[in-house]
Amino acid sequence: MKNINIPALLLATLVTMMFVGVGIAISYKSITFILIFLLLGFLIMGYAISKKQKRK
Repeated sequence: MKNINIPALLLATLVTMMFVGVGIAISYKSITFILIFLLLGFLIMGYAISKKQKRK
């Protein structure tokens, strides 16, 4: 069994939570929170991808 990369797992979970937040913000019809969660989701995902590329 392989070791689990805990920081990568936490980043992936955080990105998923941001996009779930977008869905919740859509249900409340709050443009402000839609944009905030969407921006945070893409920023965290970009950070995780850049961190993965530096590791290789």
